[in-house]
Amino acid sequence: MCPPGPPPPPHLSPPPHSCICCTVRGDLVRALHKLLDRVRETGVPLDGVVIETTGLADPAPVAQSVLVDTRCEAEMRLDAIVTVVDAKHFLAHLDDTGRTAGAENEAEEQVAFADRLILNKTDLVSPAELASVRARVQAINGNAPLIETVRSAVPIAQVLGVRAFDVRRVLAAEPDFLKVEDPLADAPDHVHDATVTSVGIEEEGSVDEGRLNAWLSRLLQERGTDLFRSKGILSIKGSDARYVFQGVHTMLQIGSSGETEDAGGWPPGGPRVNRLVFIGRNLDRAALTTSFRSCLVA
Repeated sequence: MCPPGPPPPPHLSPPPHSCICCTVRGDLVRALHKLLDRVRETGVPLDGVVIETTGLADPAPVAQSVLVDTRCEAEMRLDAIVTVVDAKHFLAHLDDTGRTAGAENEAEEQVAFADRLILNKTDLVSPAELASVRARVQAINGNAPLIETVRSAVPIAQVLGVRAFDVRRVLAAEPDFLKVEDPLADAPDHVHDATVTSVGIEEEGSVDEGRLNAWLSRLLQERGTDLFRSKGILSIKGSDARYVFQGVHTMLQIGSSGETEDAGGWPPGGPRVNRLVFIGRNLDRAALTTSFRSCLVA
């Protein structure tokens, strides 16, 4: 959350195919420095800074980079690390045996390091399944409050301004946690699953609704297990609305700009660019791009 003022500094988001928990840690700290510079220049204080990582990031190195930086430590306070747990899919990722040898299980790491846990999608599982997920989560981290939600509806006061992060708890488990020589250096200290990648598709034009539905249905049927996350903005032939889609594995939701927040419509006479992102295991970039292009009609 940033106050009104000049445009935000560049590089607040990691570049494509980079990881905020290792290869762009230095960029993160430098971006925070620029925000602090802006506060000094404008005199307008920040309400706070929310750093959102992907579901494939280990939160520990991110927190570590901020805590060991002298300026960030002096002028900012790490309030809390909040982890959202997908009740429908968490156990599958926790028990995943298809990872690269030696790779961390980010699902477990994120739960273990959390100060607040949001157990979401509780409406999509049975009471028995929910009890099983709840037990596994609390076995990993029994200290963090567990907030059960549907569509992540949680009072903001339960996750922001809670002063829940306690470095002493982290140091008790990892005594060397704050021993970093240079917080601005990009120094990977853990192994990611090499089978998991992201694929971005950007194509100008509009898609045929029938072809799109058939493509998505076939994609989810054939690759749903391997599609950890999918999202994007689509232009559908015959409609001036932007269509937003997002999904997790085989669960997919599509809505027009009139049904989703702030999606907006396509500007009259302007270009229409479809943008899609897929995160998953053993994804074929060329095949995904080619098959999506078959949906285009203009």
